[in-house]
Amino acid sequence: MEQKQKEQKFLVSSVSEVLRSSYSIVLETEPVFSRFTLQSGSPELRFGQGSTDAIVLNLQSSQLFKLGPADSLCISEASEANKEKTYSRGISIQFRNEEESRAFHCAFEQWKKEVVVQECPLTNGAISTSKSKFDDKIESSSAKMYFHYYGQLLHQQNMLQDFVRTGTYYSAVIENRADFLGRIVVDVGAGSGILSLFAAQAGAKHVYAIEASEMAEYARKLIAGNPSLNERITVIKGKVEDVELPEKADILISEPMGTLLVNERMLESYVIARDRFLVQNGKMFPGVGRIHMAPFSDEYLYMEIANKATFWQQQNYFGVDLTPLHGSAYQGYFSQPVVDAFDPRLLVAPAVSHVINFNSVKEEDLYEIDIPLRFLSSVSTRIHGLACWFDVLFNGSTVQRWLTTAPGAATTHWYQLRCVLPQPLYVMPGQEITGRLHLVAHKAQSYTIYLTLSALVGDMLQTSSVKLDLKEPYYRMSQPQAYSLAQDQQPNQLLQTQDIELPSRDEDGSILMQPPSPNSGAELHSL
Repeated sequence: MEQKQKEQKFLVSSVSEVLRSSYSIVLETEPVFSRFTLQSGSPELRFGQGSTDAIVLNLQSSQLFKLGPADSLCISEASEANKEKTYSRGISIQFRNEEESRAFHCAFEQWKKEVVVQECPLTNGAISTSKSKFDDKIESSSAKMYFHYYGQLLHQQNMLQDFVRTGTYYSAVIENRADFLGRIVVDVGAGSGILSLFAAQAGAKHVYAIEASEMAEYARKLIAGNPSLNERITVIKGKVEDVELPEKADILISEPMGTLLVNERMLESYVIARDRFLVQNGKMFPGVGRIHMAPFSDEYLYMEIANKATFWQQQNYFGVDLTPLHGSAYQGYFSQPVVDAFDPRLLVAPAVSHVINFNSVKEEDLYEIDIPLRFLSSVSTRIHGLACWFDVLFNGSTVQRWLTTAPGAATTHWYQLRCVLPQPLYVMPGQEITGRLHLVAHKAQSYTIYLTLSALVGDMLQTSSVKLDLKEPYYRMSQPQAYSLAQDQQPNQLLQTQDIELPSRDEDGSILMQPPSPNSGAELHSL
C-alpha cells in the first residue's frame, strides 16, 4: 500500500463488474490498481490498469461487503437525479490475500468518513464540528511535537531497551496465550509494532496496529520483515479517535502510561479505543493502573533545587541587579516535578494508592483527578515533598502480571517522580500528615499538579503547597546506590505488587484492590 497526498493506492488480483445474472470481467490479466482519490474534488474509488481508470465510483453512495477472506463486493447506488435512467453498480474485488483485503476495508471506512466531513452541507456561517475529538482537547503544537517525537526510531529504541517494560509485556502476553489464541486484537498506539508482534506470536487471529505518527511506516517495515507473523497484522495510520475498523476486538493491548501514569494523556485514547472497538467483556492489557504516593525526606534534593535560584540573588551582574526576579525563579524551579530513581529509605511513611480501572473508568474522569492524602510519619524528620510511582496489571486468564516502577525495584525509563515543596514540614514519629494531590488536565497533553501537605505540631498547623507542571519535569534521573539493611532496620512498607492475586469483584463489577501485604497499611482510593 502506498500513501500519497490525497490518494491511497492498493494492488488487487482482479476486478469484475456484476451485470444482472452474469459477471463481466473488466480487469484481470495485468496488475490491477484500486485508488482512493480526491482527484475530481470529491472522494472516489477508482479501478484501472497502468494510467487508465476503467471504473470510477463515488464513495458517498458506495458500500463494501466482505464475501470471503480475500473476496469483497462494492455496491455503488445510482444518484438521486438519475435513478430512473441508471442502475446501481456491483463490483466484485479479488484481493491477493486476506491481509490486503483487511487493509483495503480499513481504508474504505476511513475514506467514507472523510466523505461525511467534506461533503456535509453547512448552513451559511455555520462552523463544521467534524474536527477530531483529539484535536478538540489537545493543542496542535503539542500534538505535532508529540507525534514527531514518537515517530523517531531512537525514541522507540529507548523504550524497547527498557527490558523491564518490554519483558513484562512479552511475559504477560505469552504466558496468557489462551487469551490471544484465535482472537482479534487492537494495538492502541502501536509505535514500532512490537506489541502487535507479541500478540501474533501468542496466536492472535488478527491484529490491528493503530499508530498516528510516522512510526507507522517503520512498523509496516518491521512487521513485513517477520513473514511468519505479518499476514495477521494490519498497520493503520491514524488516531484511535478517528480510524474505523472492519470488526470489533476481543482484546486491546497498549502501552499508554506516561510519567505519573497519566502524563501525555494517552490513557484517554486507550479508554476511547475501549468504547469504540472492544467487544462487551473484552480484555484490556493492561486493565488496571495504580498511582502510589508517600512523603519523603531528601535534604540534598531540596538544597539542589533551592540553590538553583541563587544566581538571581546577584545585585551587580554586569551592573544589573537581578534580585527582582529571584522570587519568580525560586518558584519556577519548584514548579518542576523531579524525575529520577531514588532510594526507598527516603520515604517516611507507608504509601497510599489511587486505583484507575481501565475497564470501567470514563474518559471524563481522567480530566481531573483528586486524591486525598493521609499518612502517619514513621520517623522524626523534615518532609520535603511527595514521592510518586505507578504500576499496571495485566489480568490474564492464566497469569496475573504486574509492571511496577516502584523505588527499589528494577529501574524503568519512567523512573519515579517527586513533587518538592518550597517549604518543608517538620514531623515527629506517629504524627499524622494530611493533604491533597489534585491533577488537572491541560491542552499540552499533560497535567497541572496542585499539592498540599499539612502537619500539626503542638497547636501550630504547618501547611505547604506547590503548583507544578507535569509537562515540564526536571530530569535528574540519578541511579540510587545499592544498599543493605541493618538487622534492626525495617524497610519502608512499599506496595510491592509483582504477581499478587486480585480479589473478587464487587457488585458493580469493579475490582476490589487490596495491598499485597496485610501489614502494608496502604490506603487505596479508586477512580
